[in-house]
Amino acid sequence: MRHELKPNERVAITMQDDGVAQVRMIRADKMNALDPAMFDTLIEAGEVLHSMPGLRAVVLAGEGRSFCAGLDLGSMANTNRHEAVPLIDRTHGNANRAQQVAMQWRKLPVPVIAAVHGVCFGGGLQIASGADIRVVDPTARMAVMELKWGLVPDMGGYALWKGMVRDDVLRELTYTNREFTGAQAGEYGFATIVDPNPVARATAIAADIANRNPHAQRAAKRLFNRYLEASTDEILMAESVEQTALIGSRNQIEAVMSQMEKRKAEYVDP
Repeated sequence: MRHELKPNERVAITMQDDGVAQVRMIRADKMNALDPAMFDTLIEAGEVLHSMPGLRAVVLAGEGRSFCAGLDLGSMANTNRHEAVPLIDRTHGNANRAQQVAMQWRKLPVPVIAAVHGVCFGGGLQIASGADIRVVDPTARMAVMELKWGLVPDMGGYALWKGMVRDDVLRELTYTNREFTGAQAGEYGFATIVDPNPVARATAIAADIANRNPHAQRAAKRLFNRYLEASTDEILMAESVEQTALIGSRNQIEAVMSQMEKRKAEYVDP
């Protein structure tokens, strides 16, 4: 498996010593708008992260003035998405190519924190919504933009927003394309934390996550990815299965001993 992203002009990955991967959309001159190359490179980045040894957490952000302005309408105008790959084709498990760009952050085995600033419209909002946690600048500009162009959100938005945003609020924002701020995003549910320095805050959260039992973190994410759709019986059993694998394991014992001995834990990565 390849563990490095090929040099490109769309996305960069930097791995920190603590196991936190800093992922950046680097098409700053276009506010990280989504053109075909950005779609391809984001998916490639997700594949690299999925197999990256020592990965504990991911911070996803955009360089320049914005997180992601959504679709690059100029480049997409010459691309017939229906002819290239029909949208109903499941090219990435349960998702098509566009959906995978947002859904892959939920599918990663480790927690993902999005740091959002500037403009975050349409597809950019859906990408941010794929993160486990979203730290948003209070002055960020956000919108569910698709109906403005006669379309509907189709990058996994409806799947990701379920349980995140109150239904009637989401309907109003989708039907009207009303722009809202990062501060309002905190009220609506799009933002987990509102902070004027989202990258620093997201990195601090990721560092905290990186200091916990990585097997337990991954087990918790698997449970989170199931619990909204599973029955009560299925959830209870899933909890028991995950806990059985953790109790008495090397990392679980290390979590206890490091706390008791007041030292930094030394975990074995999955």
